[in-house]
Amino acid sequence: MATPPSAATFLDLLRDEGLTVVEVGTWETHNRNHMGPWGPVHGVMIHHTVTKGTASTVALCRDGHSTLPGPLCHGVIAKDGTVHLVGYGRANHAGLGDSDVLAAVKNETALPADNEADTDGNRSFYGFECENLGDGKDPWPAAQLLTIEKVSAAICRHHGWDERSVIGHLEWQPGKVDPRGFTMASIRAAVAERLGSKPVTVPPLPKPAKPVVDLSKVVAAAKTNPKAAGTPVTYSGVRTVESALVDAGLLAKAYSDGHFGTTTVEAYAKWQRSKAGGGYSGSAADGVPGKASLTKLGAKYGFTVVA
Repeated sequence: MATPPSAATFLDLLRDEGLTVVEVGTWETHNRNHMGPWGPVHGVMIHHTVTKGTASTVALCRDGHSTLPGPLCHGVIAKDGTVHLVGYGRANHAGLGDSDVLAAVKNETALPADNEADTDGNRSFYGFECENLGDGKDPWPAAQLLTIEKVSAAICRHHGWDERSVIGHLEWQPGKVDPRGFTMASIRAAVAERLGSKPVTVPPLPKPAKPVVDLSKVVAAAKTNPKAAGTPVTYSGVRTVESALVDAGLLAKAYSDGHFGTTTVEAYAKWQRSKAGGGYSGSAADGVPGKASLTKLGAKYGFTVVA
């Protein structure tokens, strides 16, 4: 538990770690603080962007989009290891996650499997988006991995935390897979070494239960939200479906916001038309999930469908 430092101090502690830092616009005051508090902070969360190209990635993470306003993190870690600071304060990066995971981060104990989304993470974590397609094939250059290590260690050193205060999005929110392509255990081990402490040996995590998606609720969201004039239909399973569409390369990560709007409908229609999704056409590929196509999506990307 800690109070975030001033933006100037934050910048200094990153540069003191030997990092190359680019200040993007008025990052020091660009935040979502009007939506709720930022802090006390308890840890650092690492993400991948599912994007290609540093300039466009930085712009997206700074500005967000109409349904998920920026900043979407505090810093973007580019392929070359440069840190682009895009905001400071509350940022739309963590979303709802598991209260048991937050308790473990606070206590610096072994992480439990994340199996619920009941706690605001935007308040409690520093967030860093790392430029990568997130398909498990896009390489992670050594310079980029070193920066992830250094950023995490710098923040932990400032607050007096150990490496167990560094987690991945996949360890926080059910259905998330980022960062993909390296393990958070390897990052924590490197952070521990940089901090001059021996990595804590913890038993392997139990295999988390697959998220369960209720077909009828997803269908209701898909049919209602593109036309909704007021408050959109909400259902946590929508995020699970959107995360799968992101992993399939059909939906930009920025649109994985729990709102089954027009963009998500269009992405799901692409899934329905694809061979993996069933090769449907016409009205059978209208973007509203059916049991067969949703079951195929779940089987490929790790969730269970109930009718």
